[in-house]
Amino acid sequence: MTLPTARERALTLWQTYPRELVAAGALTLVVAAGGSAWSTPTFGDISEQRAEHVAPAPPPLLVRNLAPTEATTINQKIALASGPNPAAAPFSAAKAGTPAHAQALECLTQAVYYEAGNESADGQRAVAQVVLNRVRHPAFPSTVCGVVYQGSTRTTGCQFTFTCDGSLMRGPNLVSWKRSREVAEAALGGAVFAPVGLATHYHANYVVPYWASTLAKNAVIGAHLFYRWAGNWGKPPAFTQKYAKQEASAAVLKSTALAAFATRPVKAPTVVEEEVAEVIPGAEAGKAEPGRVVIRFKLEQAREAVEKAVELQTPKPYVEKMAASDNLRWTLSGKGPETAPQTPLGKAPTTAPATPAGD
Repeated sequence: MTLPTARERALTLWQTYPRELVAAGALTLVVAAGGSAWSTPTFGDISEQRAEHVAPAPPPLLVRNLAPTEATTINQKIALASGPNPAAAPFSAAKAGTPAHAQALECLTQAVYYEAGNESADGQRAVAQVVLNRVRHPAFPSTVCGVVYQGSTRTTGCQFTFTCDGSLMRGPNLVSWKRSREVAEAALGGAVFAPVGLATHYHANYVVPYWASTLAKNAVIGAHLFYRWAGNWGKPPAFTQKYAKQEASAAVLKSTALAAFATRPVKAPTVVEEEVAEVIPGAEAGKAEPGRVVIRFKLEQAREAVEKAVELQTPKPYVEKMAASDNLRWTLSGKGPETAPQTPLGKAPTTAPATPAGD
């Protein structure tokens, strides 16, 4: 199978997330102030209906190219969201002793170990809670392994970095692995880590993802900052997805992720920059560690591009969509030409000169 080029990946990213890319580049704070009570989604005009009915796509893995100290300062300035921060409901759908539980336990243990192996017990519980919160949110897969390995075969798009940056090649420390497994087992058994509430995203305090200011920051646990969706998608009524109760093989997912990492072509930074800039208007790629792509935006160009992209996605009358001729427009609309000039078809006949008599 031919692996997608950086240009193809960037094109897919732009076509799939035009709004998200511009919002990420703008770093606009759109966190809604929480009210005193949760409400179910209400729908207004067509654009609002589209936004409310379709679950938000998980933002791609794009981080700002900042020094750790600068990133820490920026993260500290992002205030915690106001309003309630209810705890998630206990997760108990994966019954112990079943094949699905065994695979879910393996995947969740991997996430806890590789994402928070050096964190405190609370830091590990927080990561496990985010995974289970995602399982019950319609924006994500409905299985534990599906959530953990989502996007693991792509350079940009993996939701947990350890699945696409080669970390899985490191053999685990047995003591730390056992501790992570105990946390994962408790979470699958119904233990809830309330402080992170309904968080579905997190990142380390020394990096700043482009999406950081577009979500509602609702907890800081150890070295990680936790976020939930802003608006109705981050409230309890949105977490209605049922657990599938069938898990993929953790071993197969791991092998596939490692194979994708090992065969991923490495391109010179200049090539990546050219390909990204070519397909994402207003964007330019910067230097980043392997497995990540840092994209900066020229906001004016990006805004114009997304407006055009949205316009192209808006339904148009058939005659416009098909670039119909005038005759077809008149036929479909029932209105004939009112002042259109009538041009005769063909050429006017030419009169042969008369032959002089007597010739």
